Formats: sequence, structure tokens, C-alpha cells
Amino acid sequence: MTSFTALGTGPNVLLLHGGGGPQTVAGFAELLSADHHVVTPTHPGFGGTARPTGLTTIAGLAAVYAELLDELELDEVTVVGNSIGGWIAAELALLRPDRLKAVVLVDAVGIEVDGHPVADFFALDFPTIARLSYFAPEKFQIDPEALPPAAREVLAGNRATLAVYATEMTDPTLRGRLAGVKVPTHVIWGDCDRIVDPEYGRALAEAIPGATFDVLENTGHLPQLESPELLASAVRRVAGDRGRDA
Repeated sequence: MTSFTALGTGPNVLLLHGGGGPQTVAGFAELLSADHHVVTPTHPGFGGTARPTGLTTIAGLAAVYAELLDELELDEVTVVGNSIGGWIAAELALLRPDRLKAVVLVDAVGIEVDGHPVADFFALDFPTIARLSYFAPEKFQIDPEALPPAAREVLAGNRATLAVYATEMTDPTLRGRLAGVKVPTHVIWGDCDRIVDPEYGRALAEAIPGATFDVLENTGHLPQLESPELLASAVRRVAGDRGRDA
């Protein structure tokens, strides 16, 4: 079975991390778990985990999580995905809408938008990634050389695994296929995201029937780290909480 954590009780949330790895959503999972049942998988190959040889695509990851929802017998699930996690969430909405209540795409990648390319992550050094990813990058910048060897190994493994799943960060077929999404979808974007800018997010929302689009101020590509309370409020409006759903 896929490696995952499960925290809290209440409405079900499946929380999908981006290319930065599971630590980028760990604190947010704890925040949401105050009034939700939050299941947070680690994508195989990230965080020092093993990746099956045949698992090489975002669609394949969506199939893994469809099986996980079946195994855990979870229904009425709100899927929250950041960056490639949002791409996985979109594929999951197409694959298994019967298990889902809603989808929240947070600064997601996956589609192609003329004039608004996804930043070439693999060509960037860590200071540049931080500058493009955050409203206030000085608070979040990582110096890999200052990390212990084991942490540097995990970081390198995350980057290598991301290259397997999403070298180009886009699928030319996805934008058209999103017209088939039947699950209520909410697209949330940081106004200072320079990995994928807000106009990209607006195009993503427009590709999905009935999707809403909201912008978080003074926020970059990882709202769950930079503006967690704002993002949590948005998720609670979608997923409900124990107070409203009891």
C-alpha cells in the first residue's frame, strides 16, 4: 500500500504534495486535521520511498490514489493538490469522480497555456526556485549544502523522481480533457507565484466546467507554507467541517 499519514476526524480530505515532497504539506495537514480527516500520501519515490519501475506518469499516480480511496473506503472526499499534486487531483477527478466531493487545485501545473509557460524547474538553482516560488523567499530558501547528508540525499531523490513523473510539467492533452470534469472544482492561486503565474491559473479554471478561481494575496507557489490559514479557510468552505457536517 502507498505510504501515507492519516490525521484527525471529520470530512475526508486527500492532500497531495507537489515536487518539493511531503514535508511541504505536513504542517498544513496538521492544521486541517483540527476538523477534518486528512489523508496525506507520499508519492512513490519521494521522501526516500521506493517507486515501482512501472509507475512513471501523473495519470499512474492518480490511479494509485483511486485504489487508495477504495482500500480506505473513503467517500465524499475533497482532494487538495498543490503543483503536481494539483495535476494528480485533476486526473483523479476524471478517473474516479464517484469517490469525490470536490477538488481544490492549488497553484497546479499540467496544462499548456500560450504565453504563460511553467518555469523550467530543472534548469533552476535553489535560490532561483525560492525567488520564483515565494512572496517572501528569504523566509523559505534552502541551502542544500547546509543540510545533513541524509537530507541532501532525499532532496536529490525528490528532484530525480519529479523528473520521471513530470519532466515537462505539462500534458498537451490535459486541457481538453478537463472539459470532462464533473466534480465541483476550485482553483486557488498565489498572486506572486512566478513558477506558474495567476493567468495560467485563470486558464486552468476556465478549462473546467463551473470551476471557481480565487487569488490569495502576498502568496507564491506554495500557499500551504506561506499563507496556510488563508488556504485552510478556503478548503473548509469547500470540504465543510465537523461543525457544519455533524
